[in-house]
Amino acid sequence: MLDNHLMKLFILLVGLVLILEGIPYVAAPEAMQEWLKKLCGISPGRLRSIGLLAMAMGLLIILVVQKTSLFQ
Repeated sequence: MLDNHLMKLFILLVGLVLILEGIPYVAAPEAMQEWLKKLCGISPGRLRSIGLLAMAMGLLIILVVQKTSLFQ
């Protein structure tokens, strides 16, 4: 039972991520094209650092929500 619940939650989270990732492309496709062109000019090391920072922030949010009574 718990395994099914966790798998359902995981699939829902993946769906939510895809929705959130798609919003800028639907809302402002021209702006996204310009942003992506600018992104190509950033060095791979810098992009890696930005990605690592984003992952760390996401992990911190997850840990705070899981380990505190903030949302009970």
